[in-house]
Amino acid sequence: MFDRLGPRQRTLAFFGLLALACILVVAGALMLADARLDMPEARPAFVSVGLMSGFAILGICALMWLIFDETVARPIERLAAAMHARASTDMRGGIDTAVARHLGDLTTAASALTSRLGEARTEANADIARHTARLMSEREQLTRILSAIPAAVLMVGSDHRITLYDGHAAAMLDEQHHLGLGQRIFDYFDETYLRTALENLADSGGSTLDQQLVTADGARLFDVTLHDLGTGAGYMLSFPVPRETTPARPVVYDFEMNTREASGDIMDVPLRDLTYVIFDTETTGLLPDRDEVVQIGALRVVNCQQAGGEVLDLLVNPGRPIPARSTAVHGVTDAMVRDAPDMARAGRRFHSFARDAVLVAHNAPFDMAFFHRHAPAIGAEFTNPVLDTVLLSAVLFGGTEGHTLDEIAQRLEIDLPEEVRHTALGDAIATRDVFLRMIPMLEARGLRTFGDILTEMRKHKRLLPDLNSDLTTKG
Repeated sequence: MFDRLGPRQRTLAFFGLLALACILVVAGALMLADARLDMPEARPAFVSVGLMSGFAILGICALMWLIFDETVARPIERLAAAMHARASTDMRGGIDTAVARHLGDLTTAASALTSRLGEARTEANADIARHTARLMSEREQLTRILSAIPAAVLMVGSDHRITLYDGHAAAMLDEQHHLGLGQRIFDYFDETYLRTALENLADSGGSTLDQQLVTADGARLFDVTLHDLGTGAGYMLSFPVPRETTPARPVVYDFEMNTREASGDIMDVPLRDLTYVIFDTETTGLLPDRDEVVQIGALRVVNCQQAGGEVLDLLVNPGRPIPARSTAVHGVTDAMVRDAPDMARAGRRFHSFARDAVLVAHNAPFDMAFFHRHAPAIGAEFTNPVLDTVLLSAVLFGGTEGHTLDEIAQRLEIDLPEEVRHTALGDAIATRDVFLRMIPMLEARGLRTFGDILTEMRKHKRLLPDLNSDLTTKG
């Protein structure tokens, strides 16, 4: 039973048992004294002494537990969390001795150890940075070359999910749905037409085949060249675009998606293999059942990295004046949203942007309440799995610590530029940085799959409601 308790809970149980043992000893001694004296008139005095002694023992043990908890148990928990953070992430500084100042040399030794780990990591990162700079230079050159060619390119894995696209493809296909890594190609091209074209390519025995494909919405017809990339490698589509078309964003790719094993149950999917949309909203107030959204910011994260150019930054017309006290916080004015889309249109864009992804937010129930309330007008339900950085912070640092975005960022040594705080996109970026730093910390604790994380988050549901009630964890 004690194995399931944390250090602080074990300490409380220890002092509770100690108090109980002391009370039993006093009670036993008084009962023995009463039996030997055999003086019935003295029993009320014994009872009074016993009660006073019991309350005194409880008070003393409670006081000693509070002192021990504040000077030993909580500092140990904080020290362990700080060490986990530095062992699992790229945090390089030593541990602040104020975190556990009552632990003496233990804190100093932990700080020295983590500082040396940070120095070693810095040396390794310097070598990695040189190679990364070369790869980025090559990527930029590839982007310039593809942008100069009036053709759109899509690479698709054997599971029919997009693993690479260029800016031309994004410009041509974004009108249907936001084009993103990991999206199903059938969201953009009619499935029947495309599957027939792939069968024709296989039957032709060649590596390329020219076909006409209808878009998924049936509105356009493209002359497409299909390219067979080999067994298990998927295929590529290329099609001409008007010369005046401006690439919507750079070349985006993730070839590792072809090597991942598909899982039918999200509970079994490793955290690193999931696609995330990290988002935030700014509103007219703090009442989701009455107030309205004025701004949505969102980012897509694939393979634990920000997908280049996959950013949503929308102003939303709330259909009512924005209170001055709200504008003072997020800076959004009535003039800024006058020509902005309403929640129905903005919500549809966000729904398209976030489809097939796990949603991540800080205090997600607040933001999701607006989308759920407007779901009938949007014409879509938001059934995505959800992760909340408040609950993840509770998993990593304990439920009694502070879990505001600023407190978590400070704990993880993440700088939050004040000029973008309390804007939807700025807070989404801050949440992204916090979340990506949390992933290796969670993995270091043996929490590697979505199901593992969901089980742990539900242990802290007193902090926030469970938004994944339709999902069932195993075991």
